[in-house]
Amino acid sequence: MSDLSLYLVTDRGLSRGRSTVDIVRAAVAGGVTCVQLREKNCGTREFVDEARAVRALLAGTGVPLIVNDRIDVALAVGADGVHLGQTDMRITDARRLTGPGMIIGISAECLEDAVRAQAEGADYIGVSPVFSTPTKTDTATPLGLAGIAGIRAAVSLPLVGIGGIGPANAAAVIRAGCDGIAVVSAIVSAADPRKAAAELKTTILRAREAS
Repeated sequence: MSDLSLYLVTDRGLSRGRSTVDIVRAAVAGGVTCVQLREKNCGTREFVDEARAVRALLAGTGVPLIVNDRIDVALAVGADGVHLGQTDMRITDARRLTGPGMIIGISAECLEDAVRAQAEGADYIGVSPVFSTPTKTDTATPLGLAGIAGIRAAVSLPLVGIGGIGPANAAAVIRAGCDGIAVVSAIVSAADPRKAAAELKTTILRAREAS
């Protein structure tokens, strides 16, 4: 399984006018280990073009490209994986389309979601949301650190915490049982995305060493 320790989720609406490619380039230079391309407000052709550009940027870095929701876009550009929410296509149906070689991640909003994701063959679980977040307004009740611990005790898949995570609480999320953290605004909106990524990466490594 790929390194999911510092997982960037893109959002052009939070990028302060900078291109997604420029944000990703800086973030990877700072230590991001996985990139999820999330586009909710653009047409399919534009999404494919952007995904292809990010894919080209990541070539040779070892950093996988995950496409949010859109299996068709992921297949079209040869992405490494796709990330699905609870209202998206079921994991078993997605696997029929992707085949065994593509990473499939699933967002889990509760313990039951996580257990089901593991049973259905997900490769990793996005624990969402850990804390309240302004990035998404349609999220479930925050799970908190206790929620992470409960899911960690029930499943063996890699866990990535997302939702309201930044420099101040990233270490606690790792200590609670997550293998990595996923962030949006903490990098995408940062004045210096490379520096922000590097600081988060250091925090993650120190939390792992201490646990």
